[in-house]
Amino acid sequence: MLGLRGSASILSDISLRLRQSISFNGGIIRAQCISIKAGMEIPDNKRLEYALPYIHGIGLHRARQILSELNMEKSKLAKDLTKREVVALGQQLSKYILGRELVGCVQRDIGRLRDIQCYRGTRHGDKLPCRGQRTHTNARTKKCKPTIPSLSRNL
Repeated sequence: MLGLRGSASILSDISLRLRQSISFNGGIIRAQCISIKAGMEIPDNKRLEYALPYIHGIGLHRARQILSELNMEKSKLAKDLTKREVVALGQQLSKYILGRELVGCVQRDIGRLRDIQCYRGTRHGDKLPCRGQRTHTNARTKKCKPTIPSLSRNL
């Protein structure tokens, strides 16, 4: 029974995401995201300067840097890109480690730190701050395990 409920919620979540990303205008189906590279999409109703940071690994500074290297206007909407500009943007983005590759790279680095058992690796393993932050009064969400309230109370 639980499996059916879980699958129904997954299907409703998928249908909700599809409705958000596809619009129907006068019988014309239009996706609201532009695919730059495999697995990398940017919203088409935003300016390029603010649409590029939707890709994991690109911030606002790097987005501005990429646009200046390609001599593109920052104020141009993503849906106004020509096919040639999308290809040029994809080639420029291929110079950087982005998306799933970046996540895998970071995970490998953390795993290496754990394997050599350095201070940062052990802190990552214990899920504590590893850059010298104070833990005496802060970092409660990382230090404390969630407690289950007891059902028996003294009334």
